[in-house]
Amino acid sequence: MKNNKAKLLAVAVAMGMSAHASAAIELYNQDGTTFSADGHFNAFYVHTDNDTTGDQSRVRMGFLPNWIGFNVSKQIDDLKVGGRSSFWVTINDGGGTSSATDTAIDVRQFYGTVDGDFGQVLFGKDFGLYARSNIFSDELLLGTGLPQINSGGVTFGNISVGYPYATPSAQITYRTPVNNGFQLAVGVLDPDSGETAGQGDEARFEAEATYATEFDGGKFNAWLGAATGESNTDGGSVEGIAYGARVSMGGFQFTASGFDQEGISQVLADATVASNQDSDGYLVQASYAANGHRVVLSHGETEVNGADSQEMQTIAYFYDINSNLKLIAEYDQAETGAGVETDQFAIGAALSW
Repeated sequence: MKNNKAKLLAVAVAMGMSAHASAAIELYNQDGTTFSADGHFNAFYVHTDNDTTGDQSRVRMGFLPNWIGFNVSKQIDDLKVGGRSSFWVTINDGGGTSSATDTAIDVRQFYGTVDGDFGQVLFGKDFGLYARSNIFSDELLLGTGLPQINSGGVTFGNISVGYPYATPSAQITYRTPVNNGFQLAVGVLDPDSGETAGQGDEARFEAEATYATEFDGGKFNAWLGAATGESNTDGGSVEGIAYGARVSMGGFQFTASGFDQEGISQVLADATVASNQDSDGYLVQASYAANGHRVVLSHGETEVNGADSQEMQTIAYFYDINSNLKLIAEYDQAETGAGVETDQFAIGAALSW
């Protein structure tokens, strides 16, 4: 249980880690070698009203924990070698314990890269490929999302009510060069059975194809991901597809994504369940941004084995004080498959560089 909580501590930032690496603070640049750092801090006042547990008010982190990351790269002839390490920290005591220093530090990323005309090879620990763009494209990444009452970790965004979490895993991944907007990533990842003895004895394979283009006054992105492997529960085959698209015009942005899978947890995309367990879901979002203001409307649902779905609807407001600092207000209304409803109001700030 403690290990599962650690896995759920964090997700990537709204546009992926590469966006933050480009905005990082450069600490060293000499003889073809660069070293930079980036980071993120956030905290929210959160009030929840749950049908079962009643009211609760807290000061806690949101969907993203706080992190600091380091990036290194060096050009050597025709190859560019590099790497990234990032350390993610909860600001809340874990699991309701009384320890004054029980704040977990989790390593989300620790990988090396080799880039050339052939594309890129990544080896180490990074976010998974399956459902990666579903979560990276969530407009609530800098907010809160699905309430987690009495939790010492993050809130859940739209995990389990729109997509599974692309859990960071040990992997070897190849990415092609971008060609006319298309790029393909394929990888072999440490399977769920790599942690505990069980039925599965095969590695896990994941892939994602992405497409991006610009048109007069706007942008369009689309993606299709897949995963295959063996269930650590019964040894049967597991598989899943994840997909989505985004269109941006002027200040408006519309995003729709979904997934359909067998034998994969609806919460953690790297975790397997019984191979005959089906789950599927979708997330639709619309936003408008102008003059530093952004309003987001969001609705997501996930259904497991055809049972009653879990769902959440959200309205959120983001205000850019400057390029690094945001103020955030959010209202979430969630319903679990057991019919338990939770209302949540959150207001806070996020600082990143």
